[in-house]
Amino acid sequence: MTRRHDIDALRALAFALLILYHWGMLYVGGEDWDWHLKSAYQSAWLQLPMLAVNRWRMDLIFIISGLSVHFLLRGTSPGRFVALRTWRLLLPLAFAMLVVVPIQPYAEGVANGAVQPGFLAFLARYYTGAPWPEDAFAGWEHGFTWNHCWYLAYLWCYTLVFAALLPMLRRLPNPFAHLRGAWLLVVPAVPLMAYTFWLQPHFDETGDLIHDWYRHAVYFTAFLYGWWLGTATTAWSELVRLRRVALAGALGLYAFYAGCVFLLPDDVPGWLQGSVWLLRNLYIWWMLCAILGYARTYLDRPFRWLPWANEAVYPWYVLHQSLIVGIAYWLLPMHLGPVVEPALVLLGTVAGCALLHALIRRNAVLRPLFGLKRQPRAASTSFASDSGLSVGA
Repeated sequence: MTRRHDIDALRALAFALLILYHWGMLYVGGEDWDWHLKSAYQSAWLQLPMLAVNRWRMDLIFIISGLSVHFLLRGTSPGRFVALRTWRLLLPLAFAMLVVVPIQPYAEGVANGAVQPGFLAFLARYYTGAPWPEDAFAGWEHGFTWNHCWYLAYLWCYTLVFAALLPMLRRLPNPFAHLRGAWLLVVPAVPLMAYTFWLQPHFDETGDLIHDWYRHAVYFTAFLYGWWLGTATTAWSELVRLRRVALAGALGLYAFYAGCVFLLPDDVPGWLQGSVWLLRNLYIWWMLCAILGYARTYLDRPFRWLPWANEAVYPWYVLHQSLIVGIAYWLLPMHLGPVVEPALVLLGTVAGCALLHALIRRNAVLRPLFGLKRQPRAASTSFASDSGLSVGA
């Protein structure tokens, strides 16, 4: 079985981009860019790159999740697959919520004035699930939070639904098998458009799993797209052929879409709002096509850094946002300036992830708590079988 190095590399790059995105949330200015903590050194111009990435970053990760599932199912039964995914998604999620994540609601609550300083006292109350003052932190109404680790919970749910639907899905024709040219650039975007018109106005993006039906529709569809793309070899040839067109079209659409977002008033006619949503979904899909096409062209080779990156993805994902928030909580009151402070937060986050990963990978107890297999082994020849988040991403 040929290993898809481009998907391995794309996974690592997608999660690296996620780290940069969350770092940027500290510094992007604007009313619509609230976060757990905000620096005094905010810049409105950051809205442009942040908005560009925001629209497709998680769609890409769920496409990669579906691709990984396709290849993993080649070597195991659906029942064993679900059991393994449950172990390697829910155990790290529970550990993260109990040990890794709490620094985030603590820092946010102290910054909001709703939580008294004193991390140990906060933990003593946090672990009871007792109610918190309104808006003390994201997830206050539940008494605890999973913050950035929501992805693991969502992915586990999608895995269960996918496994239940798998007998039917295997009997259906692959919708990507015969898409060519403009059809490939338009048809997969249609469901995204439908969700935007029918679901987005009624369901806020809550991140609480139960009431997040707009994002469920988008992300589960992206998950299925990834699984279907795993068997659609002709679609990959088309993505490679169309990559320049897709990228040029996506950049043009984003320029127009961003202009509408920043220049149009909030109260616009329904037909105009609908047109903007239409362009946004085309931009998302065309950018995804460009990314997949360029990755297939240039990343499908055994880079020396790939084995390390494949293993590092899961621990770095679990750790990064708590490190960003924790370091920022310590540095923000120092007012070190608009260059030194962001540099120290980013460098501290990268160094912290690297050092902690070096410890985790050598510890038999910590490995499964961060989604890694208990015992390291030689790289497998099958796709995505030896990396942490490859179990779902």
